[in-house]
Amino acid sequence: MDADLSKGEIFDVLQNERRRYTLQYLREHDGPVQLGDLASHVAAQEYDCPNTDVTSAQRKRVYTTLQQSHLPRMHETGIIDYDDKNGTISKTAHTEELTVYLEIVPGSEFPWREYYLSLGAVSLSIVTILWVGVYPFTVIPPLVWTTLIAVVLSVSAGYHTYAGREMTLTEYVAQEAESED
Repeated sequence: MDADLSKGEIFDVLQNERRRYTLQYLREHDGPVQLGDLASHVAAQEYDCPNTDVTSAQRKRVYTTLQQSHLPRMHETGIIDYDDKNGTISKTAHTEELTVYLEIVPGSEFPWREYYLSLGAVSLSIVTILWVGVYPFTVIPPLVWTTLIAVVLSVSAGYHTYAGREMTLTEYVAQEAESED
């Protein structure tokens, strides 16, 4: 196992949804987890249903690919510790490092969903104030307010798109596919 994982290794592992679900599950549970429990959880996530509604065929399909492909690959890179004889999966030092890539908000960045929610609330408040006719807001014409709101939203979305372009797995997958051709 390497001391540090390269960005390529990280994205290679995280490009698969089942591997991401595995990391999320390990993050939520202390100590080793059983492969059967993990497979039920991953199947429930994939089929968007409670664990109790997962069919045996769905669970078996997930169990098999985890056992034969995903867990050994994650174990080889040192992201998890997989004991195939006992069917247990444990965290390693790299497990916590990788969960940062699963976060919606990396590092100490402001949560974009909260920013857009706040922006929407402020915009709705301005519209309500204009509708009621509260002075001094009525001094500025409604079209100017509308333009201001549209500009703030567009600039915010543009910045969000620009700032987030390096943090997506899909771009990594596309780059890898181009380099293989």
